[in-house]
Amino acid sequence: MTAPASSIDSADSSHTPARHGLAALTLGAIGVVYGDIGTSPLYTVKEVFTPATGVALTPDALIGAVSAIVWALMLVVTLKYVVLILRADNRGEGGGLALTALATQAVRNRPALRRFLLLMGVFGATLFYGDSVITPAVSVMGAIEGLEIVSPQLATYVLPLSIVVIVLLFVVQKHGTHVVGRVFGPIILLWFALLAVTGALQIAQQPAILAALNPWRALQFLSGRGWQVFAVVGAIVLALTGAEALYADMGHFGAKPIRLAWTAIVFPSLALNYLGQGALLMREPSAIDNPFYRLFPAALVLPVVVLAAMAAVIASQAVISGAYSMTKQAIQLGFLPRMPVRNTSAAEAGQIYIAGVNWALLVGVLGAVLLFRSSSALAGAYGIAVTLTMMITTVLTFFVIRNGWRLPAPLAWGATIFFLALDALLVAGCAIKIVDGGWFPLALGGLLFVLMSTWARGRKALQAHLSAEGLELLPFVESLHAYGDAERPRAMRTAIYPVANPALVPPALLHNLKHYQVLHERNVVLTVVFCDRPYVPDSERLNLEVLAPAFWRLTLTYGFMDQPDVPAALALCGAKGLQTEPAETSYFLSRETLVPRAGMSHWREALFATMSRNASSAADYFRLPGNAVVELGTKVQI
Repeated sequence: MTAPASSIDSADSSHTPARHGLAALTLGAIGVVYGDIGTSPLYTVKEVFTPATGVALTPDALIGAVSAIVWALMLVVTLKYVVLILRADNRGEGGGLALTALATQAVRNRPALRRFLLLMGVFGATLFYGDSVITPAVSVMGAIEGLEIVSPQLATYVLPLSIVVIVLLFVVQKHGTHVVGRVFGPIILLWFALLAVTGALQIAQQPAILAALNPWRALQFLSGRGWQVFAVVGAIVLALTGAEALYADMGHFGAKPIRLAWTAIVFPSLALNYLGQGALLMREPSAIDNPFYRLFPAALVLPVVVLAAMAAVIASQAVISGAYSMTKQAIQLGFLPRMPVRNTSAAEAGQIYIAGVNWALLVGVLGAVLLFRSSSALAGAYGIAVTLTMMITTVLTFFVIRNGWRLPAPLAWGATIFFLALDALLVAGCAIKIVDGGWFPLALGGLLFVLMSTWARGRKALQAHLSAEGLELLPFVESLHAYGDAERPRAMRTAIYPVANPALVPPALLHNLKHYQVLHERNVVLTVVFCDRPYVPDSERLNLEVLAPAFWRLTLTYGFMDQPDVPAALALCGAKGLQTEPAETSYFLSRETLVPRAGMSHWREALFATMSRNASSAADYFRLPGNAVVELGTKVQI
């Protein structure tokens, strides 16, 4: 029923999600978007000084390491994402596939480059799913491992408690991002206040750590590492995980609240805490076993563990919400089969819940926890997926700012080369951890890329077969009219025939004529098209064409974040001359039974057939009334 995404150019869309007040959205963004990056202080500094990095615990090394962390946050998160990437919104929506749509639209006159960017964007999207599995696992375990500071005997409870917390996190997702953000916002705000206060107290006792604010100290530190710089960078990148979520979750809250939350609260709190951990270690090197929890007096460690566990749950929310948005975009753009998508907020169109994605993520996260069993082991798996995604984002953004925005070439090239060099260093730092666990998110991403590319290729093959075997619609309708269809028996109802190719006769219409020798009083050939922008207003929703008496061709256009509702769109047709009564309307759907042939490799044909069988019903996806749907089957070779 859906056609491939078309490139529909428009200056703007009048359909933008309704927004709450700036303060409420900023609080929600703190609670959802920044949980991941906000819990990085739990483990980042400790990982920089593990034996694998070869960094000695000296005052100079501490200043250099903290400087590298703070300036990585400044360059990657503030300069790249907050200042630049958030401007590349696809009419309010962000994320890898939204950016891919912008980039491919910017080069739409260069087909080979467009296909390459499309594949790159899809691969980046699959890597985001890998990050969505690792983030909840490492964040929750890193927080609950604070129990070992309270008492070593509690270490045996870390794994089961982590599993319980993770299961509860995914169970509450069905209540919606707005509920989660409203509940978690004040908690994570308290968390950032705690990060800032404890860091500032340590800085006051050891102000020498403020030398880390000098970027030269970071350069000295990294340049003096030799080949071990990659191991050090692989640890520093843990402070940046969650940066991609800023962009992926933009549709949930908007760019302005995300920018305001970062500059006013999140970045200052993170910088103070990293400086504070460095100051503590300069005074007490023995605190390196867990420098974050050593910031607190023994009596406060247990309450902080509880708060950290809550913050870790929030950390997971950013990538979970982003995974929902990414999945919906992938469905609309033709890279995944249909799944039931439920809007969880009447005010925010971007806030959705996809049950299949939720439970698949839960299985993946639990698998990661049981496989790696500690946050340090998970840290080895962390980073490679998100840094590769960052690099892909940089490449796609170049084509947006150069070909789409028409910025001067020196500016576009200069910014891209700078950020690509930074991304390359981060990827190289994480690549050395592939054997230690980095293979896990890459394997997940590779599996998803196979699924998405197989689905897209299979749909293309299916449509090509239907086009080759189908009859042209206009000559067919004209022949019916010319050879006396007026005398043919008529069912006094409206028949809607959804098809992917509006130029061909719907197979269901042929079945009606062949088996029942009957036409309906009104016959509508319907095509639903998803375009490269997130929302399409009702004024641009439909294109209605009269083919012959009693025959119409209707095209409905939706954005990749719209929720398609065919009956609601049909109600708009009355103003254009097509009156339909819901009680007198039937929808005739064609259900293809796939028969493999030599079009794709055998395993891909089997995989595509399995995905097709398990796709959700078109009737449900397009909100067709269940008591008015008739499905007619046909066999199709792929």
